[in-house]
Formats: sequence, structure tokens, C-alpha cells
Amino acid sequence: MHLSVVTLGVSDLLRSTAFYEAVGWQRLDASSEQITFFQLGAVVLGLFGHDELVEDAAQPHAPASGFRGVTLAINFSSPAEVDRVVAEFVAVGARMVKQPTLVEWGGYSGYIADPDGHLWEIAFNPYSPEWAAPQR
Repeated sequence: MHLSVVTLGVSDLLRSTAFYEAVGWQRLDASSEQITFFQLGAVVLGLFGHDELVEDAAQPHAPASGFRGVTLAINFSSPAEVDRVVAEFVAVGARMVKQPTLVEWGGYSGYIADPDGHLWEIAFNPYSPEWAAPQR
């Protein structure tokens, strides 16, 4: 069993799609006016309207912003790459949440937030197992 799709509820699909395209991610042909898909290695990232996602999941309405108790992470092969990628995200509109820094477990990481506040940890983990190999 493996995770195949992570779907983020977004307040403005066009804005969020443009944001992720600006960091260089390619929209998949399966995307439509209602949902955008990006292939990220073995996992697909989906962007779907927040209210529509709440309805689809049959959940009570929840705020569309703020920390949701979930982070997404991308591992890179060096601290320098982490700094470069964080700068790229910030340059296209991400909000810096936590500057990249050395962390107590021996790695280097920082956090940015996308236009809807979804948190991304951008990290270098020298102990990454093969399944979490550095990406780019």
C-alpha cells in the first residue's frame, strides 16, 4: 500500500495553481477547471476548492486558513539546496514561517506557507532512508 494523492483545499484554485507552477511544477493533463494535479515523484498533489473538499468529504465547514496540524515535506541533498528552494518559494509568494536552520536531529530545515497557509517543510536530512531520498 502507498500514498497516491494528497489533496489540498484551496480558497482560489487559479491562484494556487499559478503559485505551484511558478515554482516549476508541471500541471498534469488530468487537471480541469475544478481540480489541478501535479506529479511529485510517486505522489500526486491535488488542489481542490476548500468548500468543495469539505462537501466532498462530508465534513462540517472548517476555516480555510491557519495551521491544520499537517505539514508536507520535501527533502533535498544539501543545506545549500534547502536555502535555494526556500528562496524560490518565497520569491513567488510563499510566506516564510521558519527560516532554515540546523535542527537538533542533525539535519537542516525551514518552513514556508503556500497562499492558503499549507505548511511545507523544506529539509536536508542526512539520515533519510531510501524511500525519502532527496528530491528536485
